[in-house]
Amino acid sequence: MVRPVRAVRPLFAVLATLLTVSTAHAQAPADSSARPKVLVIATGGTIAGVQQAPGTLGAYRAGTLTAEQVLASVPELAQHARMEAEQFSNVASTFITPAQWVALSKRINTVLRERDDIAGVVVTHGTDRLEETAFFLYLTVRSDKPVIVVGSQRPATGISPDGPINLLAAVRTAAAPAARGKGVMVVMDDRILSAREVRKAYQRVGGFTTGEMGMLGVVGGGGPEFFFTPARRHGLTSEFDLTNVDSLPRVELTFSYPGGTGPRFDTLPVGVVVATTGFTPAEGAAYRTLRQSGVVVATTFPSGDNVNAPPRARAPGSDTLPTNATAADSAALAARSGPPSVVAQHLTPPKARILLMLALTRTRVPAEIQRYFLTY
Repeated sequence: MVRPVRAVRPLFAVLATLLTVSTAHAQAPADSSARPKVLVIATGGTIAGVQQAPGTLGAYRAGTLTAEQVLASVPELAQHARMEAEQFSNVASTFITPAQWVALSKRINTVLRERDDIAGVVVTHGTDRLEETAFFLYLTVRSDKPVIVVGSQRPATGISPDGPINLLAAVRTAAAPAARGKGVMVVMDDRILSAREVRKAYQRVGGFTTGEMGMLGVVGGGGPEFFFTPARRHGLTSEFDLTNVDSLPRVELTFSYPGGTGPRFDTLPVGVVVATTGFTPAEGAAYRTLRQSGVVVATTFPSGDNVNAPPRARAPGSDTLPTNATAADSAALAARSGPPSVVAQHLTPPKARILLMLALTRTRVPAEIQRYFLTY
């Protein structure tokens, strides 16, 4: 007689059992008081995602599991830190706005300032906008305690989800004394990446990179190990204090392309970041008009990998002054071209926009904004 195949328990039931067991196992042993305390602030994303058909490669809804459920699914966390969870939001990261960046940064700054018992903070986040949120926090969290942003490329109920191992690596990094002073970091796929350089290269596991620079270390069996530290200004030394900032100036992001004529706005923004390798004559004229109208224009390489220093007295659509130029020559160029543009070094266009938004909360003088771009 052929025996019928026993039905496989639905994955949701398995997940529920796992969460129950995990909660029991996550109780720290008696000596847990010696372990550092890590606060996890959850914003949603794929790491908290649940599929319509669990256990498949099908569609899922990001930001479904709560912060407590995500933590409970990784019992090993209790072996490395005393855990606390806080739900900031529970959405796909495409719903994260600049106003939420400000609120999240203020919350992290408050926690790190008022609670000496917190060794570090981990922010769980969707990967579509992870690099932007991480860079904003890198510029505005004024503490030397580690802040780690982490996500996943596969949902919690998917086949081989990467969220649990990423979260474990992030918590271990946040709890490590060696992580202090490194600025905000992204931990994905056992790699420790500086938030200044990190970018999402593709939508698969291993898809986060830092280009030519920015990988600070790795997380192995023995925990996090650092090999490099960021050189640009960040953390305690940051000048971007959000205490009295409730909203960010409007900065638009544009692209230059063959045959381009430049942007046209019904209402002028405060600033514009343009990704370009060089302007058409029409684009040069358009951006010159914007600068003459008081709009701060910043240029960046489309790939974000350009590291050339800003050229002397050069602006889009204008000539470069010769090395023997006089003050009168400079004045004539300024009158003809308007204030010079700002040049970003090794920043992707979205990150250059973030830095310009923050710089504009302090000044609208292009020379001073250029200093920020050379410092951060």
